[in-house]
Amino acid sequence: MVHRTLTGYRRANGTVGIRNHVVVIPVDDLSNTVCEAAANIVPDALALPHHYGRLQFGEDLELTFRTLIGTGANPNVAAAVVIGIEPAWTGRIVEGIAATGKPVEGLWIEGHGDLRTLKRAARVLAQFVQDASECLREPAEPGELMMSIKCGESDTTSGLGSCPTTAQVVDQWVDAGGTVLFGETSELTGGEHLIAARCADEEVRKKFQARYDDYLTRIEREGADLLGSQPTQGNIAGGLSTIEEKAMGNIAKTGSRPVVGALRSAEAPALAGLNFMDTSSAAAECITLMAAAGAVVHLFPTGQGNIIGHPIEPVIKLTANPKTAQTMSEHIDLDCSGLLRREYSLADSGELLYDVLARTINGRLTCAEALGHREFVITKLYPSA
Repeated sequence: MVHRTLTGYRRANGTVGIRNHVVVIPVDDLSNTVCEAAANIVPDALALPHHYGRLQFGEDLELTFRTLIGTGANPNVAAAVVIGIEPAWTGRIVEGIAATGKPVEGLWIEGHGDLRTLKRAARVLAQFVQDASECLREPAEPGELMMSIKCGESDTTSGLGSCPTTAQVVDQWVDAGGTVLFGETSELTGGEHLIAARCADEEVRKKFQARYDDYLTRIEREGADLLGSQPTQGNIAGGLSTIEEKAMGNIAKTGSRPVVGALRSAEAPALAGLNFMDTSSAAAECITLMAAAGAVVHLFPTGQGNIIGHPIEPVIKLTANPKTAQTMSEHIDLDCSGLLRREYSLADSGELLYDVLARTINGRLTCAEALGHREFVITKLYPSA
C-alpha cells in the first residue's frame, strides 16, 4: 500500500504536532474555575481542569510539574496560559513551557482575585487563538511524530486481533525512525521477562526491571488482592481470567522491536524507537502521562469497548470484537474484526490501521474528539502534606 503523505504543525523547537490547541492550564485545583471561565469566553481555547497541585511534595510534586509542563510543551499545543494561586509554582510551569519557544503567559490569583485574572486571561487567550489560526501544516515524517499505545477493556479478541494489528503499525513506525511509548506496568505481570529480554542493552534492562520490581513491591507491601482491578470485571467477562492472560495481549501490541528506553512517568524519551514508560494501567492517567512526554497520537486497541479520549492527544480506538464494533460504533475508529473472520491478513489489518492513523495525523477527528471526550487525569503517587 502507498502511504499518505503526513502533515503537521512545526513548532519553534523543531518538534511537530498534529493538532493546534491553545490551552489554559491550572496549576492547582483551586484555579480550575478561572481557567474554565476563560475558555468559555474564548471558545477555541481549551481548559484542562484537574484535582491536584496543593500541598504535594517530593516525587509526587515533581511528577505533577512534569505532567503540567509536558502537557503545555506537547507539540499539539500552539500556546498556553497558566493560572495558579501564587506566582512561584505558576512561574516554574511557565518557564518549563517557554523553553520550547512557544507563546506562554502565567497569571496568579493572589493579590488580583478571580475577576481581574479572568479579564487578563481572556485577552491573552484571544490573541493566542488568533495567532495560532495562522499556523500552517507542513509535510512531516514518522520520525518527527511520537506515538503512544495502550489497550483497555480487553477481552480474548484483543490479544487475537486488535493488539496484533496495533503491533503491525508499531513496527512500521519504529522502522521508519519513529518513537513509540508503551507502559501499563501492572499489565506486564507474568510477561515482564519477555520485555526484559527485548531491552536493547543491560542498562535499559536494569532500569526496566527496577521499575517493574518497584511496582510489585508496592502491591506486596499493601497485601492487596488485585482481582477485580487487575484483571477488571470487564476483562473477566471477556474471557481473561488472570493478569497473566491479560499481559500476553498487552505485550502483543508492542510489536517485535528492541526496547531502547525505560522511562519514569511523564519523562520524555532520549532515543527514537520503542520506549517503556512506568505508568498506571488506568486509561486516562496513562495517556495523560504519555502526552506529557510528547506523544501526539495514541493507538488504543479495545475488546469490550472503551470510550477514552484526551484533550491534547487524539486517541484512535480499534476493536476486533464484532459485537463491540456494532454496539459502540460511535467510539470505534477501526473495526478489524474481519481479521478474525479471515477476510484479510494481519498485514492487511495493519495497513487499515495505518491509513486511519495517517488520516488522523492529517487532521481527521477521532471518534473521541468528535464526541468531546477530553479525559485529563494527573497521576498521584501518595497523599498530600
